[in-house]
Amino acid sequence: MKAYVARQPILDRKQRVYGYELLFRTSMENIFPDLDHETATNRLLSDSFLTVGLENLAGKSRAFVNFPENLLLEKIPLHLPFTRMVVEILETVRPTPALVEACRDMSDQGVRFALDDFVLTPDWHPLLEIANIVKFDVLSTPQNELEDMLNQVSCYPVRLLAEKVETHEEFQKYLGMGFEYFQGYFFSKPAIVQSTGIPPLKINLLAIMAKIANPNLSLNELEELIGRDAGISYKLLRYINSAYFATVQKISSIRHAVSLLGLDAIRRFTSLLMMNQLGADKPDELVLSSAIRARFCDLLGQQSGCKECMQIDLFTLGLFSQLDALLDETMENCLNQLPLEGAIKDALIKNTGGGAVFLELVKKYERGDWEAVRKCAEELCVPDRNVPACYLEAVEWARALEAP
Repeated sequence: MKAYVARQPILDRKQRVYGYELLFRTSMENIFPDLDHETATNRLLSDSFLTVGLENLAGKSRAFVNFPENLLLEKIPLHLPFTRMVVEILETVRPTPALVEACRDMSDQGVRFALDDFVLTPDWHPLLEIANIVKFDVLSTPQNELEDMLNQVSCYPVRLLAEKVETHEEFQKYLGMGFEYFQGYFFSKPAIVQSTGIPPLKINLLAIMAKIANPNLSLNELEELIGRDAGISYKLLRYINSAYFATVQKISSIRHAVSLLGLDAIRRFTSLLMMNQLGADKPDELVLSSAIRARFCDLLGQQSGCKECMQIDLFTLGLFSQLDALLDETMENCLNQLPLEGAIKDALIKNTGGGAVFLELVKKYERGDWEAVRKCAEELCVPDRNVPACYLEAVEWARALEAP
C-alpha cells in the first residue's frame, strides 16, 4: 500500500488496546471518487486498499475508519471485513432517512458504528439508536457542554469514547465520568506525581541496554550480556525461529543467530526484548510504539540523503524516544543513566540536530499531520513517496515481536 495511512491507538479503561483509528492522507471520498456501487466495490476488493490496511495496521484489533455519506449509502462496509472494523460517521454526513435506513440494514448484519463530532440535534437520534460508540472531542468541548451532551445520550445503549486525551490527569478525569474508551497520547507521557527515582532493577536493565547499544560491542560481549538472563536468551531464540524469519534450520545459539542475521540485528532484537521488560508495568502499546519508532527511524535513515544523520544510531534514538514515559521520569534524568552518543541526547533532551528532525517526522506521522511529514521528509532528503512504506514495514516488524 503506497498511500499515506497511519494509526492512532484507542485504549480501554485498563489501558489495553481496543482498536486503532486509521488516518488517511486523503479522505475515503478522494480515494474512491464518484464511483458507482459496482465499480467502487470492485476497486476496493481488487486493490485490497482497506483490507491490507486492516491486516498490517490493526492486526487483531478493530480498525476505526471514517466513511463518507456516499459510501455509506452504497453500503460499502458490507464488502469489507466489517467484523474487524468500526465504521465512523462524521458530522459532515447528513442523517437523511435513506442514510439511516442504509446504516440500520448494515447494523442488522453486524456492522458496528461510531458517531464522531456530530451535532446532537433531533435528526441524529435515529443514528444514536443504531450506534455502538459515541466519540467526544474532550479537548475542544467545554466541560458544561460535555456534561450536557453526556446526559442527552445516556438514554441510548452506546459506549463513550473520549478523543484527544493528552495527559494522565485527563485520563483519570474522563474515566471517572464514565468513558469506556480513550484516544490520545496520554499513555506515552510520564506520569510524574512525585519522583522517587528509577528503581534499581530498571537501572540495571538500562545499564545493560546501554552496553548493547554500543556499536563497537563484540560478539563475545553480547553473548555474555544475553547469557546473564535466561528469559532474554529464550525469548530471543524463540523470536528468531519464528515464522517472521522463515529460517530453514533451527537456530540454537546466539552465535549461530549472529552468523545468519548479523551482530547489529541481534543487538537490536535484544534491546527490544529488554525494553519490553523495562515497560512490564506499562501499557503494551507504549512498548510496541517504541519498537515501531525504532524501526521507522532506522528505515527512514536508510532512505535519507542527510550526511549528518548517517552518523546517528537512529534505531536507538527511536527506541529510547519514550523512555520518560516508561520510567515516569524526565528524559534528562533517564538519559543520565545511559552513556549514549551526544547526537541522541541532543535530539531527545534539547530537540536539536538531525536526529530531532527524524523524531519530528515520526511523531507527526503518528498524528496524521501530513504536511508536517512532507516538510520533515524534504529536510532529511527522504523521498516523500517512500515514507508510507517505511511506516508499514516498521509496524509489521514490531508486530512480529508480539507473535508467540
